[in-house]
Amino acid sequence: MRTVAIIPAGGSGSRSGYSVPKQFLKINGKELIAYTLEVFQKSKLITEIVVAVHSNFFNKMKKIKNKYGITKLKNIVEGGGERQDSVFNALSSLELNATDLVVVHDAARPLLPQSVLTEAIKTAKAKGNALVCIKASDTILKSSEKEFKYLDRSEIFYVQTPQIFQFGDLVKGFNKAYKHSFKGTDESSIMHFAGAKIFITPGSILNYKITTQDDIKILKQLTKSIPC
Repeated sequence: MRTVAIIPAGGSGSRSGYSVPKQFLKINGKELIAYTLEVFQKSKLITEIVVAVHSNFFNKMKKIKNKYGITKLKNIVEGGGERQDSVFNALSSLELNATDLVVVHDAARPLLPQSVLTEAIKTAKAKGNALVCIKASDTILKSSEKEFKYLDRSEIFYVQTPQIFQFGDLVKGFNKAYKHSFKGTDESSIMHFAGAKIFITPGSILNYKITTQDDIKILKQLTKSIPC
């Protein structure tokens, strides 16, 4: 069984407040996406990596691959207008068996612990898929002009990545989404729309998504001891 990681990295990163896409920001001398790629490079369970990125950054990705020895990075494909399109472009570049695993992970989650990745892959191998989440620990409030309501946090999960599905199931799910003009925020929402039963595995607060400038400041502190 092959286990392929797809890293969608076609976003503009506008919410981070920088002119360059956040995945290419240098954090303590190393591009953010390089930290992410190294997680999958180091995992013994990952067969290969595909990155979806805007064509303007193809050469930059090749330089990052060579500089940091990301030998598992086998293909760089054109990113799409939305995350869904970028992942589908990467999926379309693969020639896998239906039961091979596809591990989709945000480029902007560079601190994914190996233990979380390993457990998610093991779950997907046993059950067919795995969705990495963490349980809500804060008080959850739903507020609008019409409603002010506290939710039961025991039933609330924060969805992270990686999100792992069998190749055949994921392709069918994406095809159904496109057929019905469904736009998912991530792979799990697409697969839920397609009728899949999804299995949750534990995430980590370290596996947070870099979105704002404050997130970047925290990352700089957390990666000070990581060699470039």
